[in-house]
Amino acid sequence: MFTGIIETLGEVINLKKDQENLHITVKSDITNELKIDQSVAHNGVCLTVVAINNDEYTVTAIKETLDKTNIESLELGDKINLERAMKLGDRLDGHIVQGHVDETGVCKSIKDENGSTVFTFQYNSNNNNVTIEKGSITVNGVSLTVVNSKKNEFSVAIIPYTLEHTTFKNFKIGTKVNLEFDVIGKYVARLTELK
Repeated sequence: MFTGIIETLGEVINLKKDQENLHITVKSDITNELKIDQSVAHNGVCLTVVAINNDEYTVTAIKETLDKTNIESLELGDKINLERAMKLGDRLDGHIVQGHVDETGVCKSIKDENGSTVFTFQYNSNNNNVTIEKGSITVNGVSLTVVNSKKNEFSVAIIPYTLEHTTFKNFKIGTKVNLEFDVIGKYVARLTELK
């Protein structure tokens, strides 16, 4: 389980296809604290550490992950948001994040609001995912509050600190992002479907 509070940025330094899997090697300032078999969220995608070498570590994404996230579009040199799983007893500063991406979305607009930046994202309305005003959403692993909710679109307001310390600073119109909708909202939506 994660909180959506990004610890640091990593840099993709190697990508290796192996049948339908993708091995991703990341250079990071938290590598020395990792161990083999540990879960780390990469742009919100929970992946298992399979190898460590000095300040670099490797994780493997399977076809299911590649099909449902933006991981397959990573390129050498890309920066990615990193978060280690939370420890029992830690404060839950963000919200409950599983590291299981529901779908991808696309950045539709970026607007400077004199102290914050408002990003609007569009997603597939056929997947029955929903957002609500002041509800939680995870975008590329970042825990955020929805400020404008529509049927297949939502906006979030980013403070300067988050903009500077996450991959949001690299977003452009058309950027594909990983979305994990609020787990409680997903259960409520599913229960409503079953009635």
